Amino acid sequence: MAVAMQEESARRRARSLAGGRSRRPGQGATRKAPAVKGPRQPSAWLNWIIILAGAGVVVAAALQAYLKLEAIPVQHITVTGELEHTQTEVVQEMVQPALVGGFLNADLRRIQQQLEELPWIYQATVQRRWPNALEIHVVEQLPIARWGEDGFLNHEGEVFRSESVGEGPALPLLWGPEGTARSLMVRYQRIIEILAPLHLAVEQLAVDERGQVEVALQGGMRVMVGSNDFLERMHRFVAIYRAELASRFAQVERVDLRYEQGVAVTYAEAEAEAEAGADTSRVAGI
Repeated sequence: MAVAMQEESARRRARSLAGGRSRRPGQGATRKAPAVKGPRQPSAWLNWIIILAGAGVVVAAALQAYLKLEAIPVQHITVTGELEHTQTEVVQEMVQPALVGGFLNADLRRIQQQLEELPWIYQATVQRRWPNALEIHVVEQLPIARWGEDGFLNHEGEVFRSESVGEGPALPLLWGPEGTARSLMVRYQRIIEILAPLHLAVEQLAVDERGQVEVALQGGMRVMVGSNDFLERMHRFVAIYRAELASRFAQVERVDLRYEQGVAVTYAEAEAEAEAGADTSRVAGI
Protein backbone atom coordinates (compact mmCIF):
# COMPACT_ATOMS: atom_id res chain seq x y z
CA MET A 1 0.00 0.00 0.00
CA ALA A 2 2.69 2.43 0.94
CA VAL A 3 4.69 1.39 -2.08
CA ALA A 4 1.73 2.08 -4.39
CA MET A 5 1.27 5.56 -2.96
CA GLN A 6 4.92 6.37 -3.44
CA GLU A 7 4.77 5.26 -7.06
CA GLU A 8 1.71 7.42 -7.70
CA SER A 9 3.45 10.39 -6.21
CA ALA A 10 6.51 9.77 -8.37
CA ARG A 11 4.36 9.60 -11.52
CA ARG A 12 2.72 12.94 -10.67
CA ARG A 13 6.06 14.59 -10.21
CA ALA A 14 7.24 13.21 -13.53
CA ARG A 15 4.13 14.54 -15.33
CA SER A 16 4.58 17.90 -13.71
CA LEU A 17 8.20 18.13 -14.85
CA ALA A 18 7.30 17.00 -18.37
CA GLY A 19 4.54 19.60 -18.66
CA GLY A 20 6.92 22.37 -17.53
CA ARG A 21 9.51 21.44 -20.24
CA SER A 22 6.88 21.42 -23.04
CA ARG A 23 5.76 25.10 -22.50
CA ARG A 24 7.10 27.69 -24.94
CA PRO A 25 9.07 30.55 -23.60
CA GLY A 26 6.91 33.52 -22.82
CA GLN A 27 3.75 31.42 -22.54
CA GLY A 28 3.90 30.98 -18.84
CA ALA A 29 1.01 32.05 -16.73
CA THR A 30 1.03 35.84 -16.16
CA ARG A 31 -1.08 38.09 -14.01
CA LYS A 32 -2.91 41.01 -15.62
CA ALA A 33 -1.68 44.39 -14.47
CA PRO A 34 -4.39 46.57 -12.98
CA ALA A 35 -5.70 49.34 -15.42
CA VAL A 36 -4.49 52.86 -14.67
CA LYS A 37 -7.34 55.39 -14.76
CA GLY A 38 -6.63 58.85 -16.35
CA PRO A 39 -7.87 62.18 -15.04
CA ARG A 40 -11.61 62.64 -15.21
CA GLN A 41 -12.71 64.80 -18.21
CA PRO A 42 -15.04 67.74 -17.44
CA SER A 43 -18.57 67.46 -18.76
CA ALA A 44 -19.92 69.52 -21.76
CA TRP A 45 -22.16 71.57 -19.45
CA LEU A 46 -19.19 72.66 -17.39
CA ASN A 47 -17.38 73.79 -20.56
CA TRP A 48 -20.37 75.92 -21.62
CA ILE A 49 -20.61 77.47 -18.20
CA ILE A 50 -16.93 78.48 -18.32
CA ILE A 51 -17.32 79.94 -21.85
CA LEU A 52 -20.44 81.92 -20.92
CA ALA A 53 -18.81 83.23 -17.77
CA GLY A 54 -15.78 84.43 -19.77
CA ALA A 55 -17.99 86.07 -22.37
CA GLY A 56 -19.95 87.82 -19.66
CA VAL A 57 -16.77 89.25 -18.19
CA VAL A 58 -15.70 90.56 -21.62
CA VAL A 59 -19.12 92.11 -22.33
CA ALA A 60 -19.22 93.74 -18.92
CA ALA A 61 -15.76 95.22 -19.43
CA ALA A 62 -16.69 96.49 -22.91
CA LEU A 63 -19.92 98.03 -21.62
CA GLN A 64 -18.11 99.77 -18.82
CA ALA A 65 -15.55 101.16 -21.25
CA TYR A 66 -18.32 102.34 -23.61
CA LEU A 67 -20.14 104.12 -20.79
CA LYS A 68 -16.95 105.91 -19.87
CA LEU A 69 -16.37 106.99 -23.48
CA GLU A 70 -20.00 108.01 -23.84
CA ALA A 71 -19.69 110.37 -20.91
CA ILE A 72 -16.66 112.17 -22.40
CA PRO A 73 -17.70 115.70 -23.42
CA VAL A 74 -16.59 117.39 -26.63
CA GLN A 75 -13.87 119.78 -25.49
CA HIS A 76 -12.52 121.05 -28.82
CA ILE A 77 -14.34 122.22 -31.98
CA THR A 78 -12.14 123.00 -34.97
CA VAL A 79 -13.59 124.87 -37.96
CA THR A 80 -11.64 124.80 -41.24
CA GLY A 81 -12.31 126.22 -44.69
CA GLU A 82 -12.11 129.61 -46.39
CA LEU A 83 -14.62 131.66 -44.44
CA GLU A 84 -15.45 135.15 -45.68
CA HIS A 85 -19.10 135.53 -44.72
CA THR A 86 -19.42 133.05 -41.83
CA GLN A 87 -17.81 133.57 -38.43
CA THR A 88 -16.12 130.64 -36.73
CA GLU A 89 -17.73 131.58 -33.42
CA VAL A 90 -21.21 131.35 -34.97
CA VAL A 91 -20.49 127.83 -36.19
CA GLN A 92 -19.16 126.73 -32.80
CA GLU A 93 -22.17 128.15 -30.95
CA MET A 94 -24.67 126.57 -33.34
CA VAL A 95 -23.42 123.02 -32.79
CA GLN A 96 -23.42 123.20 -28.97
CA PRO A 97 -27.01 121.92 -28.45
CA ALA A 98 -26.21 118.77 -30.43
CA LEU A 99 -23.25 117.98 -28.13
CA VAL A 100 -25.17 117.67 -24.87
CA GLY A 101 -25.09 113.86 -24.97
CA GLY A 102 -21.31 113.71 -25.12
CA PHE A 103 -18.68 112.80 -27.67
CA LEU A 104 -20.17 109.51 -28.91
CA ASN A 105 -23.79 110.67 -28.85
CA ALA A 106 -23.20 113.78 -30.94
CA ASP A 107 -25.56 113.67 -33.92
CA LEU A 108 -23.17 114.51 -36.77
CA ARG A 109 -25.89 114.38 -39.42
CA ARG A 110 -28.02 116.87 -37.53
CA ILE A 111 -25.05 119.18 -37.06
CA GLN A 112 -24.29 119.04 -40.80
CA GLN A 113 -27.90 119.89 -41.71
CA GLN A 114 -28.02 122.80 -39.27
CA LEU A 115 -24.80 124.26 -40.63
CA GLU A 116 -25.95 123.97 -44.24
CA GLU A 117 -29.06 125.95 -43.32
CA LEU A 118 -26.87 128.98 -42.65
CA PRO A 119 -27.18 131.35 -45.63
CA TRP A 120 -23.53 131.42 -46.68
CA ILE A 121 -22.63 127.75 -46.11
CA TYR A 122 -22.91 125.60 -49.21
CA GLN A 123 -21.53 122.35 -47.75
CA ALA A 124 -20.37 121.18 -44.32
CA THR A 125 -18.47 118.05 -43.27
CA VAL A 126 -18.46 116.98 -39.60
CA GLN A 127 -16.12 114.31 -38.16
CA ARG A 128 -15.08 113.04 -34.72
CA ARG A 129 -11.46 113.29 -33.72
CA TRP A 130 -10.50 111.05 -30.79
CA PRO A 131 -10.66 111.36 -27.95
CA ASN A 132 -12.77 114.52 -27.44
CA ALA A 133 -12.69 116.80 -30.49
CA LEU A 134 -15.01 117.65 -33.35
CA GLU A 135 -13.71 118.79 -36.75
CA ILE A 136 -15.94 120.83 -39.06
CA HIS A 137 -14.94 121.70 -42.61
CA VAL A 138 -17.02 124.38 -44.32
CA VAL A 139 -17.36 125.27 -48.01
CA GLU A 140 -19.01 128.64 -48.49
CA GLN A 141 -21.41 129.59 -51.25
CA LEU A 142 -19.90 130.88 -54.48
CA PRO A 143 -22.26 133.70 -55.49
CA ILE A 144 -22.45 134.41 -59.22
CA ALA A 145 -25.15 137.07 -59.13
CA ARG A 146 -27.66 138.75 -56.85
CA TRP A 147 -31.24 137.54 -57.07
CA GLY A 148 -34.07 139.93 -56.38
CA GLU A 149 -33.92 142.13 -53.31
CA ASP A 150 -32.40 139.77 -50.74
CA GLY A 151 -30.97 136.75 -52.49
CA PHE A 152 -28.00 135.40 -54.39
CA LEU A 153 -27.50 132.78 -57.08
CA ASN A 154 -24.69 130.30 -56.54
CA HIS A 155 -22.63 128.55 -59.21
CA GLU A 156 -25.36 125.94 -59.71
CA GLY A 157 -28.15 128.45 -60.19
CA GLU A 158 -29.57 127.85 -56.70
CA VAL A 159 -31.05 130.74 -54.74
CA PHE A 160 -29.87 131.38 -51.19
CA ARG A 161 -30.98 134.22 -48.97
CA SER A 162 -28.99 136.51 -46.73
CA GLU A 163 -30.19 138.97 -44.10
CA SER A 164 -27.96 141.65 -45.59
CA VAL A 165 -27.34 141.75 -49.32
CA GLY A 166 -24.46 144.09 -48.57
CA GLU A 167 -22.49 141.10 -47.24
CA GLY A 168 -21.84 139.92 -50.76
CA PRO A 169 -19.48 141.25 -53.40
CA ALA A 170 -20.52 143.66 -56.18
CA LEU A 171 -22.43 141.35 -58.52
CA PRO A 172 -24.89 141.75 -61.37
CA LEU A 173 -28.56 141.71 -60.43
CA LEU A 174 -30.91 139.08 -61.85
CA TRP A 175 -34.69 139.33 -61.64
CA GLY A 176 -37.34 136.81 -62.58
CA PRO A 177 -40.52 135.00 -61.51
CA GLU A 178 -40.37 132.14 -59.05
CA GLY A 179 -38.74 129.08 -60.55
CA THR A 180 -36.80 130.87 -63.30
CA ALA A 181 -33.50 131.28 -61.45
CA ARG A 182 -31.68 128.35 -63.04
CA SER A 183 -32.74 129.10 -66.63
CA LEU A 184 -31.94 132.80 -66.19
CA MET A 185 -28.51 131.90 -64.85
CA VAL A 186 -27.84 129.85 -68.00
CA ARG A 187 -28.82 132.85 -70.16
CA TYR A 188 -26.66 135.16 -68.09
CA GLN A 189 -23.61 132.94 -68.62
CA ARG A 190 -24.23 132.85 -72.38
CA ILE A 191 -24.62 136.63 -72.50
CA ILE A 192 -21.34 137.33 -70.73
CA GLU A 193 -19.58 134.90 -73.11
CA ILE A 194 -21.03 136.71 -76.14
CA LEU A 195 -20.26 140.19 -74.79
CA ALA A 196 -16.76 139.41 -73.52
CA PRO A 197 -15.03 140.18 -76.87
CA LEU A 198 -16.78 143.59 -76.84
CA HIS A 199 -15.55 144.31 -73.31
CA LEU A 200 -19.14 144.87 -72.16
CA ALA A 201 -20.32 143.82 -68.70
CA VAL A 202 -23.83 142.98 -67.54
CA GLU A 203 -25.22 145.05 -64.69
CA GLN A 204 -28.72 143.61 -64.62
CA LEU A 205 -30.63 140.81 -66.34
CA ALA A 206 -34.39 140.50 -65.96
CA VAL A 207 -37.19 138.36 -67.35
CA ASP A 208 -40.88 139.14 -66.84
CA GLU A 209 -43.95 136.93 -66.61
CA ARG A 210 -44.22 136.79 -70.41
CA GLY A 211 -40.61 135.65 -70.78
CA GLN A 212 -39.35 138.98 -72.14
CA VAL A 213 -35.62 139.33 -71.45
CA GLU A 214 -33.98 142.72 -70.84
CA VAL A 215 -30.26 143.32 -70.29
CA ALA A 216 -28.82 146.40 -68.62
CA LEU A 217 -25.14 146.95 -69.39
CA GLN A 218 -22.64 148.80 -67.26
CA GLY A 219 -22.63 152.35 -68.55
CA GLY A 220 -26.39 152.65 -68.90
CA MET A 221 -27.26 150.92 -72.18
CA ARG A 222 -30.35 148.68 -72.11
CA VAL A 223 -30.84 145.82 -74.56
CA MET A 224 -34.35 144.47 -75.20
CA VAL A 225 -33.85 140.85 -76.23
CA GLY A 226 -37.43 139.59 -76.08
CA SER A 227 -38.60 136.02 -75.56
CA ASN A 228 -37.67 134.27 -78.82
CA ASP A 229 -34.51 133.58 -80.81
CA PHE A 230 -32.29 134.52 -77.90
CA LEU A 231 -28.91 133.58 -79.42
CA GLU A 232 -29.72 134.92 -82.89
CA ARG A 233 -30.73 138.30 -81.45
CA MET A 234 -27.66 138.56 -79.25
CA HIS A 235 -25.41 137.91 -82.25
CA ARG A 236 -27.34 140.57 -84.13
CA PHE A 237 -26.58 142.98 -81.29
CA VAL A 238 -22.87 142.18 -81.57
CA ALA A 239 -22.95 143.01 -85.28
CA ILE A 240 -24.73 146.38 -84.88
CA TYR A 241 -22.59 147.29 -81.89
CA ARG A 242 -19.35 146.78 -83.80
CA ALA A 243 -20.70 148.54 -86.88
CA GLU A 244 -22.32 151.62 -85.33
CA LEU A 245 -22.78 151.68 -81.56
CA ALA A 246 -19.26 151.24 -80.17
CA SER A 247 -18.23 154.77 -81.17
CA ARG A 248 -21.40 156.28 -79.67
CA PHE A 249 -21.75 154.05 -76.61
CA ALA A 250 -22.31 156.96 -74.16
CA GLN A 251 -25.24 158.31 -76.22
CA VAL A 252 -27.10 155.01 -76.64
CA GLU A 253 -29.96 154.50 -74.20
CA ARG A 254 -31.71 151.45 -75.59
CA VAL A 255 -31.28 148.81 -78.27
CA ASP A 256 -34.43 146.90 -79.19
CA LEU A 257 -33.78 143.53 -80.83
CA ARG A 258 -37.42 142.45 -81.00
CA TYR A 259 -37.63 142.87 -84.74
CA GLU A 260 -37.34 140.13 -87.32
CA GLN A 261 -34.89 141.92 -89.62
CA GLY A 262 -33.68 145.03 -87.82
CA VAL A 263 -32.69 146.80 -84.62
CA ALA A 264 -34.26 149.90 -83.05
CA VAL A 265 -31.79 152.23 -81.37
CA THR A 266 -32.75 155.04 -79.00
CA TYR A 267 -30.15 157.73 -78.30
CA ALA A 268 -29.88 159.86 -75.19
CA GLU A 269 -30.64 163.11 -77.04
CA ALA A 270 -33.90 161.71 -78.36
CA GLU A 271 -35.93 163.02 -75.44
CA ALA A 272 -34.66 166.57 -75.79
CA GLU A 273 -35.06 166.61 -79.53
CA ALA A 274 -38.49 165.00 -79.30
CA GLU A 275 -39.65 168.06 -77.37
CA ALA A 276 -38.55 170.12 -80.36
CA GLY A 277 -40.53 167.88 -82.72
CA ALA A 278 -37.75 165.52 -83.77
CA ASP A 279 -37.27 161.81 -82.95
CA THR A 280 -33.87 160.19 -83.32
CA SER A 281 -35.13 156.66 -82.68
CA ARG A 282 -34.70 154.53 -85.78
CA VAL A 283 -34.72 151.00 -87.02
CA ALA A 284 -31.53 149.81 -88.66
CA GLY A 285 -31.58 146.77 -90.90
CA ILE A 286 -28.83 144.18 -90.47
